[in-house]
Formats: sequence, structure tokens, C-alpha cells
Amino acid sequence: MSAHADSLHPDILPGPRRRAAVARRPGGVLSIVVPCHNEESVVEATHERLVAALADTGMELEIIYVDDGSRDATLDRLERIAARDTRAVVVELSRNFGQQAAMSAGLATARGDAVVIMDADLQDPPEVVPEMVRAWRDGVDVAYGRRRSREGETWFKLVTASLFHRLFARLVPHPIPVDTGDFKLVDRAVVDAVNGLPEKRRYLRGLVPWAGFRQEPVWYDRHPRAAGDTKYSPRKLLMLAADALVMCSDAPVRLTWAGSGLLAVVSLAAAVTAVWPRDTAPEPGVSLASVLAVAAFVGAVQTAAVAVVGEYVVRTYREAQARPTWVVKRTINLPEDAAGRPPRDTARAA
Repeated sequence: MSAHADSLHPDILPGPRRRAAVARRPGGVLSIVVPCHNEESVVEATHERLVAALADTGMELEIIYVDDGSRDATLDRLERIAARDTRAVVVELSRNFGQQAAMSAGLATARGDAVVIMDADLQDPPEVVPEMVRAWRDGVDVAYGRRRSREGETWFKLVTASLFHRLFARLVPHPIPVDTGDFKLVDRAVVDAVNGLPEKRRYLRGLVPWAGFRQEPVWYDRHPRAAGDTKYSPRKLLMLAADALVMCSDAPVRLTWAGSGLLAVVSLAAAVTAVWPRDTAPEPGVSLASVLAVAAFVGAVQTAAVAVVGEYVVRTYREAQARPTWVVKRTINLPEDAAGRPPRDTARAA
């Protein structure tokens, strides 16, 4: 990546330049985690692109497809892929648990020394992964894909995504990279740290940076979807954004203090206006519109404060229930682990 591009897109992660880490040895296992939900039209092309792009990495390849309750022929396609290529591991979840749960299930299954997370729609090109592997070889623990451009997306989505990334980075108490998604390579130590976190509702874009380690960007151009439609409606995007803020930051609940301060200023201003001496006699009575405006404003702030606190209470209740984040129905081509235990086909908690 050129210095000119870096100056146009400064990275959000602050701090002095870290000392060079010890380069990692050649070889090892590279795991690719691919969550799939209704991707019948593209998943076979994704597998072919992955195999071709990663042929020269010098690492043993493991591609983990997590079927997140697909209702089309995605699972049939994955079964065919696994039948002809033993490097393909299929994890079938018992229903649709959501993308974050599917990615977490893939991380829990992966046995690689390095693990790449990517979508199945080929918007994040597999040809970028070898560059991530090279960065990992040089000592980077998290090589996250940072978007130089995003083809095939509306200006509304581009603007709202950019604003959310920057707002999220300001509200979260630890450094967060902007203009990034879930496309990243993480070292085994980072995977173990994230897998060991106890929370059930997960937002990996916040958890991976929270874990720390050495994180650096790999720049790339995001492509249009190769096939199919986006699985995120505006409503789902809003819910994801709300989850991200509430799960990773306490700033929203602290904003209620700002609301109470604003109300105090309004009440003080009203009191001063009421007692301030006037040259002319005041008109008798108080405007009904003024009363309604003040009452509505106070009610809106109070209701918003209660709603924000309620969001945290609901998520605390979900965590206290301690239900597993996902349930595995079955697996295909999952080898025994180093301790000789059989493949895991039961409920798993993140």
C-alpha cells in the first residue's frame, strides 16, 4: 500500500509504532471461516476461488462453512463440496442464529494457526488472503481488511456505514479500526482469547480489537456481490448497530446524564424568565402550547433514558439465562482434535 493512500485513509488505531515481532515459521494450518445463509447461487464459486487463491500459501488448508439455517439449497451445495474435497468442513446449525453466532461457531471449530473470517458472497475477494498471510508471517496478530472502495453499494449505505464506524470508534473505550467489516485474519492466540470470552451475544468487530495484540490493516477494493441478495435489511442493520453500541460501550447510558443536565438548564431558564422584572405588565395566564412543549420535552427525555437503561437490562437478562449462542445439528469432515476427542455435534456455547 502506498504512502499516499495511507495519508488519505489514516488508521484509527493510535499509539507509537510497535517494535518488530519475530517472524513466524513457514507451514502450519490456515482455517477459513465462511458463514452461509441462503447462498446457493454463489457458494460453489466461492470454494473454487478460495482453493485457487490459497494454493501457494504453503499452509495446510481448512475451509469451514457454517450453514446458518439456510432455507434454499445451500446445504446441498455444501454437502457436494465436502464430498469431493475433504478440506471443506461443514457445520450445520439447528436454525438461523445470526451471522455473529455463525462466525463464532466457525472460530470455535477452527484448528488453524491462523484463521480468516470472510463472507460467502465474494465481496471480500479471496485473493487478498495471501497478503494477510504474509502480514501474519511478519508478526502481525490481526490483519484486518480495510476497504479502499466499495463497489455496487448505494451512497446512502456508504454514508451511514462511514458515520456509524466513526461514531462507534469514538464511543468504545478501546481502539477500533474504521472502514472495516468482518474480513480479517487472526492469529491462534487471538482466536483462543475471543473464544474464551464468556458473553453469549457477540459482536466480533468489537471483541477482536478488545483482545489487543498487534493489529494492522490490509487495504483492498470491495467488490459487488457475485450473486444473490444482501441478508441485511435496514431494520437488521439498525438492530446490529444497537447491539454493537450497547454490548461494547456504556456511553449510551451515560448520555442520560447529558439529558438530565439539559433539562436542568431548561428549568433554570424558565424560572429566571418567570421572575425577571418586566417593563410592561405580563399577560395573564400561561400559554398552553408552552406547557405542552415543556411537558413533551421532559417526557421524551425521561422515556429515552428509561429505554436506554432497559436495553442494558434486557441484555443482562439474556446473559444471565446462559443459553448457548448456537446449536450444532451435525458436522461433515470435522476431524478429531489433538486430544483424540470425536467431532462435536451437540449444543455449543460461545
